[in-house]
Amino acid sequence: MAHEYRFGIEEELFLASSRTRAAPRESVSAFHKAARGRLEGVEREMLESQAEICSKPSASFAETHEALAKLRTGLCAIGREHGLKVFAAGTHPTAIWTDQRETAKVRYRKMIETLQMVGRRSIVSGLHVHVEVPEPDQRIALINRLMPFLPVLLALSTSSPFYERHRTGLAGYRLRAYAELPRTGLPELFDGRDDFERYVRVMTRAGAIEDATYLWWHIRPSIRYPTLELRVADSCTRLKDTLAIAALYRCLVRLCVRRPELNAKPTGASRGFVMENLWRAQRDGTHAALIDEAKEEAVPVRHLVERMLDLVAEDAAALGCAAQVAHALTIAECGSSADGQIRAYEASLAAGGSERKALSCVIDWLARETADCDG
Repeated sequence: MAHEYRFGIEEELFLASSRTRAAPRESVSAFHKAARGRLEGVEREMLESQAEICSKPSASFAETHEALAKLRTGLCAIGREHGLKVFAAGTHPTAIWTDQRETAKVRYRKMIETLQMVGRRSIVSGLHVHVEVPEPDQRIALINRLMPFLPVLLALSTSSPFYERHRTGLAGYRLRAYAELPRTGLPELFDGRDDFERYVRVMTRAGAIEDATYLWWHIRPSIRYPTLELRVADSCTRLKDTLAIAALYRCLVRLCVRRPELNAKPTGASRGFVMENLWRAQRDGTHAALIDEAKEEAVPVRHLVERMLDLVAEDAAALGCAAQVAHALTIAECGSSADGQIRAYEASLAAGGSERKALSCVIDWLARETADCDG
């Protein structure tokens, strides 16, 4: 049987007070206890104002859609019972880092002790997608070849135009905030599995990390599963956007396995172009123009998405996710969550609302879109 490229999705979500629209300052342990008691696939995150939902490994997008929709709607219902709004976004528009409560978990406590203020300031949520590969030993080579696609996936996911009650001017501020942490961003251009394993070995023996899960790159090999984990994307407000990005990434993995000549032998300059494109995607989201290394020109995200859909057409058909992949073009044409948030914010200001009221409208928009899991 052909390799299925099974996948799993992790979505990090935020909480806000239904009364104030601010991140909850009091303990929300009762919410988390109820969520984990009533829903399978809910985990706690580093901050109490966050939660994570996870789908099981699957080859079916219909199955995954159903599972994530159940988790989203279930969490939203439990949130209402506890006076909380639940929403997906890359940053929490109204949270102030000094007011946040840390989750009482050994791993998170140790991380905060190590990272200090840098860790406490990291009020961000991401979308993580695991895809199984046929030959796990080839994952490092695949990472190098998948890097040029990451900025487009980021642009489609951008959902973090606000941070600490300020409009940042960026569509995706999350990675700017996350970059304060060590071992984030693009991985190095490792020379295969042995080079990567040597890096992990030395870093572990030197006490820099406990294991490879402390490498928080945009894309990384899992140490628990035979997967490549995508981590560059903001947490997507709309479930359809989550599924589109997961489907496109899954197809790109299969494409690179199927066509070993694609993006072969990347150079330092190649990595530099990806770095620049990641910045452009953060700043402008779906409105960005990204550098095409081969053509030596900047190309709008929409045109790049069209090209990617042509590239992965065979893979989307083989994996049964053509409809999900096609939605990526809708995002490119109509805008990401960042555009929706900014529209809600500007509409409130235009109607005479205060800055605080406008941010509350953003929270309300996020909560509605997060709970709407149809389609």
